Amino acid sequence: MYKRQILLSLFTSCAREEIPPDQPSGYIQIKGSDTMVNLMQALAEEFMKKYPYVFVAVTGGGSGIGIASLINGTCDIASASRRMKPKEIKLAHKRGIEPQEFIVGYDGIAVVVNPDNPVDKLSIPELRDIFSGKIRNWKYFGGRDEEIVILSREVSSGTHIYFKEHVLRMGRKDDKTEFNPRALLLSSSQAVVEEVAQNPSAIGYFGMGYLNPRVKALAIAREKGEDCYLPSEENVLTGKYPISRPLFLYTNGEPQGIIKLFLDFVYSPQGSEQFRKIGFIPRRVE
Repeated sequence: MYKRQILLSLFTSCAREEIPPDQPSGYIQIKGSDTMVNLMQALAEEFMKKYPYVFVAVTGGGSGIGIASLINGTCDIASASRRMKPKEIKLAHKRGIEPQEFIVGYDGIAVVVNPDNPVDKLSIPELRDIFSGKIRNWKYFGGRDEEIVILSREVSSGTHIYFKEHVLRMGRKDDKTEFNPRALLLSSSQAVVEEVAQNPSAIGYFGMGYLNPRVKALAIAREKGEDCYLPSEENVLTGKYPISRPLFLYTNGEPQGIIKLFLDFVYSPQGSEQFRKIGFIPRRVE
């Protein structure tokens, strides 16, 4: 909120100045994915250096929050780490909003443990057993005789939804597997980092852009006995890393004016550089 107030103050101040007629100007509000919030802030900062009379405010809160804001007309761009659901699109149409989808990059969801945890790799079925609560002790996987502490993002998070659909339910539409009710639901990816870093028994997940030396990423296999792969740009792009997903931006209809200018910047070489700096993979546009 404080950052937005600063931006609005700057925008008001500049509005009093003479804006050169050849310079684009205006205000863009971006809301949504917590996974993407650092990326969107970096893109916004670089964009504003190039276009000093356009101000971009970025807030997180989760993919669901961003999509709801787009539907309610309270943001210009929604960032999301999942696709809009059919019911969300239907509600948008009822309110006169025409969601336009853009895949802007790709992310691998890292599954992380404390660096002191001796477990280095797991398969998707094993992750399902852990996060659903079927297996509750690390010794089953060659770790210490300690109860597993499950960390999850909160339900409004696109990462939470993707992990449930593709790991707990393994992509099966008729599967109703849920997270263990004892799982701790955390409000941000950074909160997962902090908890795993100080808890040797914890396991959590987040977009690989949040990886750092304080946590250890596990190598993941699609099935037990198959090759395991770490979340990396090469492994995500080649499809070897099994928990990968596209990243989305949504606008109301075909973007025009400064909204289009921002989207063009996201796909530009300068925009792609920000994806890599944060730890994501930019979409290659021919």
